[in-house]
Amino acid sequence: MSEVSAKTVMGYIVSAVLLFFAVVFALASAYDTLRLVTSAFLFLAGFGILYYVRTQKPMQITQKLEVLGKLKVQTLECPNCSAFLDISQMKIAKGVPSMKCSYCGHTFEVTEEPKW
Repeated sequence: MSEVSAKTVMGYIVSAVLLFFAVVFALASAYDTLRLVTSAFLFLAGFGILYYVRTQKPMQITQKLEVLGKLKVQTLECPNCSAFLDISQMKIAKGVPSMKCSYCGHTFEVTEEPKW
C-alpha cells in the first residue's frame, strides 16, 4: 500500500472543485457566451491539474555517508542470534539505518558506538 501525499490529495480536491464549477458554468452558458469561455477555461484547468497529479513521479531521496578519518572494518553480528550479517543488506528508513537478520528474521537499528 503506498502513501498518498498531501500535495496529491490537494490536487485532486482542487481539480474536482474546478470541474464542478466548469459543469455549472457550462449549464448556465445558454444565456451568456462568456460563461461558456469560463467553463472551457475551468475544464482545461481542472483536467490539467488532474493530469499533473496523475503523472508526477514519487520523490527519491538519496543519502550519502561521509566518513572522516580512517575506517576500521569490523564484522556485524545480529544481536539476537549472533549470526554474521552482510553490510550491503542495510536499509535506511526514516533516517535511521536498520538491518534484518537473514537467519532469525530479527530487525534492529544499527548504531555507532561512542569513540571515547
